[in-house]
Amino acid sequence: MTPLMSVDGLTVRFRTEDGPVLAVDTASFTVAEREVLALVGESGCGKSVTAMALTGLLPANAEVRGSVRLTGRELLGLSENRLSSVRGKEIAYVFQEPMTSLNPVMTVGRQIREVLYRHQRMARAGARKRALELFEQVGIPEPHRRLREYPHQLSGGMRQRVMIAMALACRPTLLVADEPTTALDVTIQADILDLLRTLSAETGTAVLLITHDLGVVADIADRVVVMYAGRIIEESKVDSLFATPSHPYTRGLLDAVPNPARRADGGLREIPGLVPVLRSAEDVCTFADRCGHVQERCRASRPTLAPGPVGHPVACWYPLGGRVDERTGLSGARTGTG
Repeated sequence: MTPLMSVDGLTVRFRTEDGPVLAVDTASFTVAEREVLALVGESGCGKSVTAMALTGLLPANAEVRGSVRLTGRELLGLSENRLSSVRGKEIAYVFQEPMTSLNPVMTVGRQIREVLYRHQRMARAGARKRALELFEQVGIPEPHRRLREYPHQLSGGMRQRVMIAMALACRPTLLVADEPTTALDVTIQADILDLLRTLSAETGTAVLLITHDLGVVADIADRVVVMYAGRIIEESKVDSLFATPSHPYTRGLLDAVPNPARRADGGLREIPGLVPVLRSAEDVCTFADRCGHVQERCRASRPTLAPGPVGHPVACWYPLGGRVDERTGLSGARTGTG
């Protein structure tokens, strides 16, 4: 079956005063219809850059190569005019902080109507009716009144619902949600995740979720792609990733999730060091300097993404094997010589 979106060898470099920075290094993944795919990793791993590169939202100093196909049509290389017709209509975005995404001097109702005018050529009455339907769909109370309000008059959770309503206005085939719950409290987070899950099931819209929060991933995702230093290092169905993580970095991310049952002192484990800033595509494992299982081969050649000991793809010369002990949070024996 042809995927809804296919990304192949996506590479993004930024020209800077200090030299080129390799933000995304030959990333490849697919998104199926009605699927919720989570792109996971620490800040600086290239998740948001990947998402913005899909529709040409990166600044002028970015060099983008590779292939991005939506329903078989190549997006990279399209003119700005043709890409602008894709954004909002076929691929819509929900960004991390709606207060910086919404126009502070326009009512939220007008901002949604602008999307409908631009992509659907709707008349004023039709656009207003559609905006009301969208506010009701995303659970905004008193939609008639809310349409007349400005962003600063709404709570954080309400503003995020407005952003989701705006993203769904033209019934896109793919919704890109970039850290959509980061600035919200846990109760509102749960509401927004339930909303995204329900809307995806009801409308058939696929979701590409950008996040560092594995709790969010466990709650909503069907499949997970793990990024590190601009590279995809593991890909799996969500249940398999949590039960049998294969890359030491993925294991580290899972260990960093608070789990009082795992440690008597209730403390957190951390991955030492920082995500490296890459200047070029180094032929080594970029996680080697932070990995507790590093060996000579890791610093000598680059591991490729290939089926690991539990079946799903992983880019590691010595991947983890065995199931995770729910009490300790530790995985079983390693394969290879590590």
